[in-house]
Amino acid sequence: MFNRDSKQSARIDTLIGKAARVAGDVEFEGGLHLDGRVAGNVRAVGAPGASLSVSETGSIEGSVEVANVTLNGSVKGDIYATERVILGATARVQGNVCYGIIEMTLGAEIQGKLLPLPSGPGASMQSEPVTVAASPGLTRSQ
Repeated sequence: MFNRDSKQSARIDTLIGKAARVAGDVEFEGGLHLDGRVAGNVRAVGAPGASLSVSETGSIEGSVEVANVTLNGSVKGDIYATERVILGATARVQGNVCYGIIEMTLGAEIQGKLLPLPSGPGASMQSEPVTVAASPGLTRSQ
């Protein structure tokens, strides 16, 4: 039931290093790994199985449109992932997250709405959005 493809490894075709700063939109195919900063939108073109991974040092100030997103850094903008979103413990999102499947680790912060995408043929977008906001001083009992 909770099968996770542990053998699945993200293919990286493009790397934006820690010291790199990109001003403008980034369009890519395949896999993109971001350690630096992008001030613009990030979008995968012509690749339904494309993937974006953002490390703890990576940040995006703009929207993200990629089928699979693994986030450990920050995004100031909306995320639209038709397949899967994985939010690590250091992930920070200021915007809405539209997703096919989502996985969140304790510590991830979202200041926006979680919007599940319809799955399967004939599915409707009538699902209710879930609002998640970080709150200072919020503690969780285990």
